[in-house]
Amino acid sequence: MLRLNRVLFVCLGNVCRSPMAEYLLRHKLGPDSPVQVESAGINPPAGAPIHRTSAELLQAQGIDAAGHRARQLTPELLLQADLILVMENEQIRYPLEKAPLVRGRVFLLDKFGEGESIPDPVRMDRPAFEHVYTLIDQATDQWLKHLEP
Repeated sequence: MLRLNRVLFVCLGNVCRSPMAEYLLRHKLGPDSPVQVESAGINPPAGAPIHRTSAELLQAQGIDAAGHRARQLTPELLLQADLILVMENEQIRYPLEKAPLVRGRVFLLDKFGEGESIPDPVRMDRPAFEHVYTLIDQATDQWLKHLEP
C-alpha cells in the first residue's frame, strides 16, 4: 500500500480527462480523506473551465466540478506530488523533463488495467466522453486498491 499526501493527474489541456480523474478520485476518497487530489495540463487553455460534457458526466454522479479552472503543469506542482498519473504513454516523459526528481512517481493512469493510453475526447461527441469516463472510473478504482486510506 502507498501512503500519499498528494496525487496529481496530468493530461494535455486540463479540461477533460485530468479534471474528470481529479474530481472522481476525490469523490471516491471521500470528504475526510487527507489525500489532496489535483490536476494540471501540459498545454492548457489557462483558466478555462472543465469541458461541458466532462462536467455533465461528473454531475450525473453527484460530483460538482463547476469550480475547476485549467492550469499549467509546473515543476513546483510536480515536486509537491507523491504520485503523478498521466493519461497517455507519451506524456510520461513530460513531467520527467520538467522535474527530473519525480522519477519513480510518474505512472500511466491505466497502469493496473491494460496499460493503455486514455484517449483525448476533445472535439468528439458525447459517446467518446462516456468511454473516457468509464476508463478513468475503472483506472481510479484500481489505484484505490493500492492507496492507504
